[in-house]
Amino acid sequence: MGEGETDSPPAAKKGAEDDEEDDFGYRLFPDRNKKPQSFLFRSLFTFHNKCQLMLRMTLEMNPYARLLLEALKQSGCTVFNDRHFSCENCDGCVSGGFDAATSQIVLCQNNIRQQSHMNRVVTHELIHAFDHCRAHVDWFKNVKHLACSEIRAANLSGDCTLMNEIARFKFGLKRHHQTCVRDRAIRSILAVRKISKETAEKAVDEVFDACFNDLEPFGRIPHCRADAKRAYRDFQNRDRYTANL
Repeated sequence: MGEGETDSPPAAKKGAEDDEEDDFGYRLFPDRNKKPQSFLFRSLFTFHNKCQLMLRMTLEMNPYARLLLEALKQSGCTVFNDRHFSCENCDGCVSGGFDAATSQIVLCQNNIRQQSHMNRVVTHELIHAFDHCRAHVDWFKNVKHLACSEIRAANLSGDCTLMNEIARFKFGLKRHHQTCVRDRAIRSILAVRKISKETAEKAVDEVFDACFNDLEPFGRIPHCRADAKRAYRDFQNRDRYTANL
């Protein structure tokens, strides 16, 4: 994604005090607290229609997303399009978020305009959903837990591929991927937590090595679509090898 945009980590439960909601990022997702709109209204709303079409394309065709959907299903957390995804209007600085209170991925229909962008946002948020499914993540009180999932999402979603970094006019050779992952994890935390930059940096640095090297469910860092396809094939073959033993 371009500068000024970020994928948001989980938002807080509804019904919290206003200042608490602000701490956990609900201010970035104003439609979370509104009444659901009628199907007719949403169908006629161009952004919503386009968002739904791009989402379907991602879930059916993108190897990153398909691998994560299968991994979630195998972990006992089957994802359903209508239940677990919601296209909504968001604050101008975010592209998506994972709402741990409802286990729902929010896609910012007013900020996602291209299929490649949708692919990255869905993948990023599905990684949060996978972490939520497989581990007891304390999204709201333990910033290290949040930092770990943000590191994994930046590392494995394609956020930091060479082409994306060039598009952001960021260049570098030595450990550039690690630097990108660290920077984007810090930015995502700061987008929805009222903490200092120093606190966010400390949390990221303390868990960086362990979380950067946690490559589940991909088994590798997918630096491009071809890598993701290979990872998806390997993931599908895991159970076949075990069954033959």
